[in-house]
Amino acid sequence: MGGHVTGAVTALASELPDWVTLLRAPNPGPMTLDGTNTWLLRAPGASYGVLVDPGPADEAHLAAITAQGPIGLVLITHGHPDHTEASPRLHELLDGVPVRAADPAHSIGGPPLGSAPADGGSREGDRLDGYGLDIRLVPTPGHTADSVCFLVGHYGRRLVLTGDTILGRGTTVVAHPDGHLGDYLASLELLSAYRGIPALPGHGPALADCGAAADFYLAHRRARLDQVRVALDGGARTAAEVVATVYADVDRSLWWAAEWSVRAQLEYLGRESDGGGAGLDRP
Repeated sequence: MGGHVTGAVTALASELPDWVTLLRAPNPGPMTLDGTNTWLLRAPGASYGVLVDPGPADEAHLAAITAQGPIGLVLITHGHPDHTEASPRLHELLDGVPVRAADPAHSIGGPPLGSAPADGGSREGDRLDGYGLDIRLVPTPGHTADSVCFLVGHYGRRLVLTGDTILGRGTTVVAHPDGHLGDYLASLELLSAYRGIPALPGHGPALADCGAAADFYLAHRRARLDQVRVALDGGARTAAEVVATVYADVDRSLWWAAEWSVRAQLEYLGRESDGGGAGLDRP
């Protein structure tokens, strides 16, 4: 959540390849939209698939995942609980299939993403074993320090799995202090190069054009920065006061989330915020 934008930021994808399956978790809410998107990727004829973001530890959701057939690898876009809580249980259910994330704390039975290739890891842009799919790691810090995307291709068709870096509806928070606005803007600049490539987000519907969505997000963030500057010039002195000015049209029940992004904006502008944590478990 990053402001009053609540609709899709670009055209929705009209269709997805038959090697993509969406398993949406039953955890809808203001921050998760319709629920966490768990994506299963399986090349035609492949014995094993690749799962991205197991989601919450919901037994029905886990049963839906395991019912899809053999899975050889689980990938994590970032470590927030709505994406990773099911990882330990799924690791057990899949008889020890590796779960790989950029943060070692969320990697189970395999090396972290981005670790040295000599240790079985993968550096930026390197291929992962996709069981017939070309999967490349795209580090995209900003929403969180450990956020990554995955560029996936199969016989000329490509997709970008964006996690919470780009959502299917609305905009996302920069979860200060773990998230950093400067990193996030750089990540969006990187993703803006993926023109005409569909985006499979961590929440909300698939989008037709990752590059166009990244452009929208960049424009939105820059407009927000201008609004924050105006609020500061108008006398706002704390993150809470900036939120009350800039996010006045947002439901007050979501101001706590908007405050994460405001703290990140204040840090980016070199202005002191009034402290505050980064926990994402607040109800």
